[in-house]
Amino acid sequence: MRDDVRHVAGPSATRESSWLAPEIQKSHERSEMYGLSASTRPDYDVLPASELRLKLEQNRILCAHATPVMETLHEQIVNTQSMIVLTDSQGLILHSVGDDDFLRRAEKVALRPGANWAEDRQGTNAIGTAIAERSPTVVHGDQHYLAANRFLTCSSVPIVDPYGDLIGVLDVTGDHRSYHQHTMALARMSVQMIENHLFMNTFRETLQIAFHARPEFLGTLMEGIAAFTSDGRFLAANRSAQFQLGLPLSALRAHTLSSLFGVGSAQLLERLRASPGQYIALNLHTGATVCAKVDFRRPALPASTARALQSDAAQNDTAQPAAAAASATAVSAGAAPAHGRTTMLSRLAYLDTGDPQVAAVIGKVRKVIGKDVPILINGETGTGKELLARAIHNDSPRHAGPFVAVNCASIPETLIESELFGYEEGAFTGARRKGAVGKLLQANGGTLFLDEIGDMPYPLQVRLLRVLQERQVNPLGSARSIPVDIAVVCATHRDLREMIAQNRFREDLYYRLNGLVVKLPPLRERTDLEAVVLKMLHHESQQAGRLPSDAPLTVADDVMTLFTQCTWPGNFRQLANLLRTAAAMVDEDGEIRREHLPDDFFDDLRNPRPGLAQGVASSQDQHQGNVQVIPLRGARLQDVEAQAIAAAVAQHGGNVSAAARALGVSRNTIYRKLPSLSNEGQGEGDDDNAVNS
Repeated sequence: MRDDVRHVAGPSATRESSWLAPEIQKSHERSEMYGLSASTRPDYDVLPASELRLKLEQNRILCAHATPVMETLHEQIVNTQSMIVLTDSQGLILHSVGDDDFLRRAEKVALRPGANWAEDRQGTNAIGTAIAERSPTVVHGDQHYLAANRFLTCSSVPIVDPYGDLIGVLDVTGDHRSYHQHTMALARMSVQMIENHLFMNTFRETLQIAFHARPEFLGTLMEGIAAFTSDGRFLAANRSAQFQLGLPLSALRAHTLSSLFGVGSAQLLERLRASPGQYIALNLHTGATVCAKVDFRRPALPASTARALQSDAAQNDTAQPAAAAASATAVSAGAAPAHGRTTMLSRLAYLDTGDPQVAAVIGKVRKVIGKDVPILINGETGTGKELLARAIHNDSPRHAGPFVAVNCASIPETLIESELFGYEEGAFTGARRKGAVGKLLQANGGTLFLDEIGDMPYPLQVRLLRVLQERQVNPLGSARSIPVDIAVVCATHRDLREMIAQNRFREDLYYRLNGLVVKLPPLRERTDLEAVVLKMLHHESQQAGRLPSDAPLTVADDVMTLFTQCTWPGNFRQLANLLRTAAAMVDEDGEIRREHLPDDFFDDLRNPRPGLAQGVASSQDQHQGNVQVIPLRGARLQDVEAQAIAAAVAQHGGNVSAAARALGVSRNTIYRKLPSLSNEGQGEGDDDNAVNS
């Protein structure tokens, strides 16, 4: 049987050494290893329409940039008995155009969307072999492994994204009798156009340098394009730039603007300001001199929208006017908005504290940052989904733009539409004069974080989907469409697939949002609890304004053991509140001991309650009178102390002495912190110092 297979395979067994190119010969050998036979009837396994729609959605960016180029290429080869095919990185056909009569013949061999042309399915063919070899490939007539495909000649070129990853293949297929040698050259040029379009779209708000040794080639497919951050960190380079710089993309990642072009970003921008709109000469690290066009575009709203945003911030008396105005100014100026201390801590490297599950999440996220891939974060309430979203933004090319967070569960259903999309003056009763800019436009040039996306009202999901597809926003009461450029990160603790089955969440929106799905583990499943606690305590010391001369905050060994035994139903919110309260009550030595922990923590140890929502006490807790202390973010240390003391007094039914013993402080301390209680304590005869720990 094995001899029969070799014989039937024909070319791979008898003539390969004399007439097959080395790469085609290797492909034939792989085809034979896959168990294929030349006479085998191909199994095209065409995807159902619903699954194909999903694949098209997942490759939306590729299709958007490749389709116009395919149409242009078709005009150049029309009436040549040919067709043009676009596939994904696995060889699945996404789109095709071509001559009608040839398309009908191609249908018989499933050269149509939904069919897969990987080597392990179709044997040697230009699409599958180009993917396997990662290089342009022509497979002509009898070079095809399967006899059914030998009436074809195919020319395929891999398409890579700006980071060097294979994302698809462009193929020109025709009757082998009408093959033209210039077809491959046209395919190569078309792929270069697609890749350059992808590059420009990916790095729209960066420092870009287009360069070539000959100025007449600037603006053509031959120009090299390199992208850098505003401080000169290398991001990416197209194929022509890699060729001119003499380095592959992997080696270029170790370089900077200064090491490649001999000039820092500040010097380059100064030269750009001195000669606006003109080409400048730059010296490559190789010693060659090139003519360059420098483009530094910062994320910015249209002037009218920025003015409206500033006006909106000035009128907003429900938030923090100064912070809102600062954010608006940062957006309009293209500067990095000030997020306070949180921004410095919200970096992916900061979040990697040793847990392998979290490290895997961070590794996946790093691979898609800046690639216009939507990210969906799953996880229980309080697992740090917003912190991860902020880290994604701060490590992305959009870090200079705004980060706008929207909690879809906290905004009333009647207001969420106006909050997201904004509105014009007079759009509805109670609308502000001059209208308001919605969160979508506030996030222009940056990142929009939609927390608890599963709680978004069903009718609004349609509008959000349209915005994500068209990248335009229509404020309520307005007939105008405003372009918007945003990266989208979503989060939820719900099972969206189950909600889709219950018709509570739109399937098409789900597939628009789930480019990369990651799950943050709950605190009880993490292996890095001690490292997390110490890092949070260090941050708490800074927030509380502790002096360098103060003893550092630490945790007693027996308390750390208790931490590892707790199920942490509130996850990081619960841990942060506990540490903040304990830090407020800690003694001069800075060590957190049992007496500094709230009673409800011990309740959680005795009665594990994994996964309870934050802020909702169980009936048992309410019956026992336990009160969880949840200090407001950014509260002063004295306010936190007062809040903790008031909670302790309430827990002990107003008995100041009992509260003092529980807190490990004297009654005088409680009277001093809460003067309103001083009259109540005059009759108590406890020794003030007896309760000191």
